[in-house]
Amino acid sequence: MPNTEFRGIIAYPVTPFKGNGETVDTETLRRLIDQLIDNGAHAIAPLGSTGESAYLTEAEWEEVAEVAIKQVNQRVPTIIGISELTTQSAVRRAKFAEQVGANAIMVLPISYWKLSELEVFQHYAAIAEAIGIPMMVYNNPATSGIDLSPELIARMVKEIDNLTMVKESSGDIQRMHRLYELSEGTIPFYNGSNPLALEAFVAGASGWCTAAPNLIPELTISLYESTSKGNLFDAQQIFYQQLPLLKFILKGGLPTTIKAGLKLLGIDAGVPRPPLMALDAIGIGQLSELLTRLGKGQLVTSGR
Repeated sequence: MPNTEFRGIIAYPVTPFKGNGETVDTETLRRLIDQLIDNGAHAIAPLGSTGESAYLTEAEWEEVAEVAIKQVNQRVPTIIGISELTTQSAVRRAKFAEQVGANAIMVLPISYWKLSELEVFQHYAAIAEAIGIPMMVYNNPATSGIDLSPELIARMVKEIDNLTMVKESSGDIQRMHRLYELSEGTIPFYNGSNPLALEAFVAGASGWCTAAPNLIPELTISLYESTSKGNLFDAQQIFYQQLPLLKFILKGGLPTTIKAGLKLLGIDAGVPRPPLMALDAIGIGQLSELLTRLGKGQLVTSGR
């Protein structure tokens, strides 16, 4: 398989719910996807942690995947997130994603029992063998409990044909430098840690996987464009404008903070599904202040 590479801002839509998280709101999902594309996102990545993938039933997961892919309609690439305890379940979802038209999948290994490197390798190899579309390795030890070393990742990309990209979310910029060294710059890697966005682009990241475009699309796109052109002074200014918000949404939990931010901006995507909780009044006030500072205009307050 050719070394498929996506570039730019890979945006994560939330999964909107109706009521207290009882059912998926597909109409709002379509609206959010259109908004992300219209605002310049270079790819759409449903069903990640922002999309509350772990809290969906099998039928809901398939519904969100299919609705999202159809709504994107090949305007930009669609990368479906897959994170399953068993290889069997991951293979089933990977096949479904390919069947309904995904351009690629992003696989995060999770486990109750600690996995050996061989077990991780075999997990990815089995998924890759079952499909014909590109795969992205996703390393996020904070949520998965599994830390994939750069050495293991580089070996998997080398030995598993359609494993072609890496999303690194450990928050350690040295991991990206090491991936570059191990592959002599041939492995496309993507930043998944919002506070590292500037450093990652300077280090050679092909893209930034982020939920921030739901709230501040102009700033995320501008950061990518400035670094791509080598305008590092401008990039630094753009990055530091958005850094307080990037830290806030990450610290507060992406489904919680992004849904609260969308509501402040006039889009009701519902609340996170329990046991996750909606952002409290103090948090809403802080988020509103951050968005106002970034020139987001008239916000919709809870009292209106």
